[in-house]
Amino acid sequence: MQAFSTPHWRGLLHPLNLAGLLTWLAVASTLRFGPDALVPWRWACAVLFLAAFLAATVYDRPSWQRSLLLMIEAAAALGLVRVAAVSGVAPALLVMLAAQVASSWAPRTALPVMLVINTGMYLVLHGVHEHPLLVVLIFAGFQAFAMLTTHYARSAEQARDRLALVNADLLATRALLAESSRDAERLRLSRDLHDVAGHKLTALRLQLRALAGRTDAPPELALCEQLSAELLDDLRAVVQRLRDSGQLDMDTALHALAAPLPRPRLQLHRDDGVHIADTAKAETLLRCVQEALTNSARHSDAKVLHVHLQQADGSLLLTLEDDGQLRGPPRAGNGLTGMRERVDEQGGSLQLLRAASGALQIRVELPA
Repeated sequence: MQAFSTPHWRGLLHPLNLAGLLTWLAVASTLRFGPDALVPWRWACAVLFLAAFLAATVYDRPSWQRSLLLMIEAAAALGLVRVAAVSGVAPALLVMLAAQVASSWAPRTALPVMLVINTGMYLVLHGVHEHPLLVVLIFAGFQAFAMLTTHYARSAEQARDRLALVNADLLATRALLAESSRDAERLRLSRDLHDVAGHKLTALRLQLRALAGRTDAPPELALCEQLSAELLDDLRAVVQRLRDSGQLDMDTALHALAAPLPRPRLQLHRDDGVHIADTAKAETLLRCVQEALTNSARHSDAKVLHVHLQQADGSLLLTLEDDGQLRGPPRAGNGLTGMRERVDEQGGSLQLLRAASGALQIRVELPA
C-alpha cells in the first residue's frame, strides 16, 4: 500500500554485495585482453553493469526500480559477454545477477527469467566461441548454486521476521493478560473489603452507637463510635481507589508489541485522560496497532510509526501514521479488512486517509 521503495545506502556494505564487487573487479581485470578496438565497449558494458548493481543494492526490498536495474544489469552483462568472449570470465557477472534475481522474485518467476538470460548468453556466444553451450551449462550451475543459497537465506530471514511478529504478539498479549489478572484481583479485593469488612464495621458502628446512647455508658464509647465511623469512611475510600485503578496498562502492551521489530519504531503519544478498563476494547486497539506495524514493515520503508491515543466526547480515538509514502489512494487489503471487522465488533469506526505528509493514516474510533 505504500509507494516507491526508498534507497538505503547502508545496503552497499552487506557482505554479499562486497563479494559482488570483488567479482566485478576480477572480471574488470581481464578487460584488457582481446582486440584493442573493443576495449572501450568492454569498459562501457562493465561500468554500466557496476552502476546498475550499486544502484540495485540500495533497495533492501523488491520494487519496480530494483527490477528495472536488474534488467539493465542483464543487458550490460550480455553485452560484455559478447565483446569480451575471449576472456571467458565475463559470464561470472550473470552469477551475481542470478543471486539478485533470486532475492527479488519468487522461484516461479526467477527461474524463467534466468532461463531467458542464459538463452541470450548462448545466442551472443554462438559464432564467437567454440563451445557456447558448454559455457552456458557451466555458468548455469554456478547460477543455480547462487540462487539456491540466496533463496534459502531469504527464507530464513522471512521465517525470522515471522517469528519476531509472533513473539511480539505473545509479549503484548501476555502484558494484557497480566494487567487483566491484576484488574480482576483488585476488583475481587474491593468487593471482599466492601462486602465483608464494610458490613462488619457497619454492624460494629451500630452496636457502639446503641451502647453510647445509654445513660450509664462511659464516655469512651462515643470516641470508639467516632473512630469506627472514620474507619468505615477510610475503607470505602480504599475500595473506591481499587475500583478506579482498574485500567489496563496499554503503554507496556504496545511497546512489548513493537520491541522485537527492527523497523518501524513505535512512538506512542497517549493523553493523560485515557483510561481503558475493557479488555475487549484494549485487545482491539492492540490488534490495530499490530496490523499497522506489520503493514509498515512489509510495504513501506517507514522508520517510525506514530501512535496517538486520546479520549474525547465519550470515544476512544486511535490515530496511526508512519513516515512512509502512499502510492495512489489508500486501499484496504486483508490485514486492514480484518482490522475493520474487529473495530465493527466493538461498535466503532475505521477510516483510511492520506496524511499531509503523503503517508497512510488510520483513524480508529471506539465508544469509551
